[in-house]
Amino acid sequence: MNINRRPTIIDVAKHAGISKSTVSLVLQNSPSVREETRLLVRKAMAELGYVYNRAAANMRMSNAGLIGLVINDLRNPFFTEFATSLQMALAERGYSTVIANTDESPVLQDQVVGSMIEHGVSALIICPAYGDTGPTFDAIARAGIPTMQMLRRVDPRLDLFPLIAPDYLTGSRAATQHLIAAGARRIAFVGGLEGRAVTEERKAGYLDVLAQEGLQPIILTGKASREFGRNAARQLHGDKGGVDAAICFNDLVALGLLSGCHELGWTVGTDFLIMGFDDIEEVAQSYPSLSSVRCDIAGIGVQAAQTVADWLEKRIAPPAETRTPVSLSLRQSSGS
Repeated sequence: MNINRRPTIIDVAKHAGISKSTVSLVLQNSPSVREETRLLVRKAMAELGYVYNRAAANMRMSNAGLIGLVINDLRNPFFTEFATSLQMALAERGYSTVIANTDESPVLQDQVVGSMIEHGVSALIICPAYGDTGPTFDAIARAGIPTMQMLRRVDPRLDLFPLIAPDYLTGSRAATQHLIAAGARRIAFVGGLEGRAVTEERKAGYLDVLAQEGLQPIILTGKASREFGRNAARQLHGDKGGVDAAICFNDLVALGLLSGCHELGWTVGTDFLIMGFDDIEEVAQSYPSLSSVRCDIAGIGVQAAQTVADWLEKRIAPPAETRTPVSLSLRQSSGS
């Protein structure tokens, strides 16, 4: 460093071997920074002769009440409703929100998270994309920013990145029990990419109940889309074993399956029973109306906002994992 110029925050970061954003958090007395990191920064400041200009820093503090919200797929109504609810609830607590859609791309997710860290967001709420997300969460850990994983888990370090998600297991179990009580015996599980944690969770209750009843599973995994559901209808209709019901990975798959059954002349609610998952607003308006596992996604948005605000304001770290209750919204498609 040139001894004739004043050291900067970048010099401090390089000297301490940490990121600029972490140094900023130390200077702001953020409670999210570990004490050993705080001491490391103070030592680097002393060695370089860095003097913190609080007046100048206050101009940058306009982002102190800014929460970064990273969503994996804003085109899915499930995530759109969550983001809307969360944003409104944070506004009531005095926080602004910057939202980014990653379109299920871990590369784009890494970019937007890095940008949010550099712009000094106070916290991050991430509905994560699947893929190689390790570097992204490692960067967040280095920055010491309070961060929630929402609705799906991709990083196992729940002590650092707590999770809030619906009780998917209970939901799929209840949906399967309902279909059996309605007389179904050949029940398919339709949609969801194989090997994904959220797919396995939503499928697990279905498998448990079938095993208890001595029934055989019928599983069609694939993209969680209307198109996949519509194509699945043809495959199920041609099954010579006589499939009589389906639990879908989400409501988009279920709406596609509903459309496909109509094209095939299969009467949903009598010939064939369907249960969706999530209970997005649209399913109550379909014909026939679609039964679904209600996750109360708007309520989860409010809960997430309160959790993060309390984390920042009261230094109350959330539990490592929170599972929110689910229920069944029973309509015409399941014979109700």
